[in-house]
Amino acid sequence: MQVWPKGGSGPSSFSEWQANLVTTGIMNSTSFKETRPMKRRDFLKGIAATSTGIAISSGMGPMLSSAHAAGKEDFGEVKSVKVHCISETSWFDNATLGNDIKEAGGINTNQYDVAYTKDNLGGYAALIEIEALDGKKTKYLLDSGWNTEWMDYVFAKDGVDKMLKSKEINTIFISHDHIDHYFGIESTLKHQPDITMYFPGTSMKKSFELLKGADFSKTPGCPKNSVPHTGKLIVTETNKLYKVQDGLALVFFDAPATLQCRGENVLYAKIKDKGYITITGCCHPGILTLINHAKRNFKDGDKNYGLYGGLHISVFENWDPKFDDLITGMKTYNLSKIACHHCTGWIWAEKALAAGLPIVKGTDNYKSYSKVGTLAKANTSKLYIGNGDSVLFG
Repeated sequence: MQVWPKGGSGPSSFSEWQANLVTTGIMNSTSFKETRPMKRRDFLKGIAATSTGIAISSGMGPMLSSAHAAGKEDFGEVKSVKVHCISETSWFDNATLGNDIKEAGGINTNQYDVAYTKDNLGGYAALIEIEALDGKKTKYLLDSGWNTEWMDYVFAKDGVDKMLKSKEINTIFISHDHIDHYFGIESTLKHQPDITMYFPGTSMKKSFELLKGADFSKTPGCPKNSVPHTGKLIVTETNKLYKVQDGLALVFFDAPATLQCRGENVLYAKIKDKGYITITGCCHPGILTLINHAKRNFKDGDKNYGLYGGLHISVFENWDPKFDDLITGMKTYNLSKIACHHCTGWIWAEKALAAGLPIVKGTDNYKSYSKVGTLAKANTSKLYIGNGDSVLFG
């Protein structure tokens, strides 16, 4: 999830971002008690030290570290992975959402206590297709968005509703229980209530209740679910690898986010003869944390092939010198494809592409949707993956 202030060009640093949110009332001064601003010299030291097992966040997330694995994990290989962007438009206007959160008490408010402007709500979801070494293809759903009207629309547009009904898709990964990734769960369950689900163990109590059929819609923009989940529920835990199939695994990272949420499920796939790809919803733990987890813990982990998802970097579309350092750090991994969008920030994608990082450009597909976000309208150069775009790894 990302949050922008109303108006203005955005802060010039992480510290200024915090100060701005406090000043405007969107958050209080204790909201970042579990995180700390990263000075540029610390960031550079972190990049230099990654080979020794120190991992850092992208600069907008917390600094995290984890111990070396006793043995390298080997969960197999796949032939290819195709990821289709069902929707990366979590909401349509940043200022409107920022004002909703401010009016509710700020970014430290419980997400279920915010009255959201309903016609501003969209959602995040992706369709993942894994091609096994023997050619068999399996489809998975990542997240279920927010506004069920929008999610029903985009699911129908891409045929996801039919894939769920026929059980061509029979597993969903919830990256985290933030508003824009999870509140639209009814749009999935109405088609397949017994779908297998991977769910973060740190999710809010109300998020677990929503799975069982709770109704929180008395508060505008908050969810209801009239179709209780009846399928297998895998509640994910920290420091545990979940093998989904040969060549595909899930790892849960416990990291603080916003609106009292924490934790994120991240997918890793190993492409034969190419290396690992990382698939993330919002990348709250930090992109270098995720890449370095593979490097430290997986067999052949130094072979990183690509990325897909929101990378949570220049979330305000502002620029900070440490983002240049992040580009420098990411270039050391020799990635072949970076399919970013959502909370990445198009300004970062533009600068990363100019610096030589392999940013996968989007198309005009997003223009065919019934509604287009204000940022998408501004992003006329199609800098990154948008609604209706796909990327093939392999």
